[in-house]
Amino acid sequence: MTVKLPVFLDRDGVINANRDDYVKTPFEWVPVPGAISSMAALHRAGHQIIVVTNQSGIGRGYYSEEAVRGIHKVMLSALGAAGVFPVPVMYCPHQPEDKCSCRKPETGMIDRARIDYDLPRGGWMVGDAHSDMELGRRSGLTTILVLSGRGVAQLEIIKTGKLTMPDYITDSLVTAADIIISSAVTP
Repeated sequence: MTVKLPVFLDRDGVINANRDDYVKTPFEWVPVPGAISSMAALHRAGHQIIVVTNQSGIGRGYYSEEAVRGIHKVMLSALGAAGVFPVPVMYCPHQPEDKCSCRKPETGMIDRARIDYDLPRGGWMVGDAHSDMELGRRSGLTTILVLSGRGVAQLEIIKTGKLTMPDYITDSLVTAADIIISSAVTP
């Protein structure tokens, strides 16, 4: 299998349903329809998948890092059952006012993933928020905004704020995976 460019995925709104009150427990983690099978298709096509997620609820005291690890254990179990492993999960526990280097759109999580997993430059960023698209742009990734989760509202913010448009806009991770798999770009 030829190793292709890495695919960085946001979690909430892309892989699992987003909640206005945060996904705080493993029981609140509900995959978006087709997300797990799409990640399996990306994996079979030779892409390394890395989850990058802001989890400011930790810093705000809404839930613990232990809860986040439990949520990720459930997600990784579902992915493992679909034959997708290993899937590194990187998260930022900080609040926006902490001004850390890992909170999207800062590039710390992607920079760390490239070092830790010996990833090539380039790749894809799939998310449902402007911060995901900005992270992708700053990291030299091709960006895909999915309209699941917060995507529709975020697209309006991008348009009205005259912010950089994503490279692609699509309805969900299912069609984002199709775009990535059909791309002929390899390192």
